[in-house]
Amino acid sequence: MARKGNLAKTYEAEIRRHALDYPETREDHPWGETAFKVKEKAFVFMRCDENGLSVGVKLPHSSRVALKHPFCEPTHYGMGKFGWVTAAFAPGDDVPMKLLKEWIDESFRAVAPKTLVKKMDSVPTRATTNAIAKRKKKAR
Repeated sequence: MARKGNLAKTYEAEIRRHALDYPETREDHPWGETAFKVKEKAFVFMRCDENGLSVGVKLPHSSRVALKHPFCEPTHYGMGKFGWVTAAFAPGDDVPMKLLKEWIDESFRAVAPKTLVKKMDSVPTRATTNAIAKRKKKAR
């Protein structure tokens, strides 16, 4: 079992693996935070330090629902008015990884070129397999 101090780092590593599983993504470090980018456009901002973990994502479809969670707020620097939401967790908090991964998927799709999203959907990766199955199930 992971100690509470290491738990945020475990979540950070899982988010990193998930974000980098999308096609043509890379990690960058602007402003002292970690950012995951596709075609030089950020789709996830992440910070993990002694204060906990925060993850910022662009949610054009679900930002209103996301902001109802007590751990979410509009992203600062005016980005919130463009659908960016930041989820912040203190050390030891439970992090809803399944929900964060769904938000990362929505954010990638909002930022990535449409041709890349179509290509991604035609060749499922670990990051998209569940999202595609979920959409097909809703369509039934």
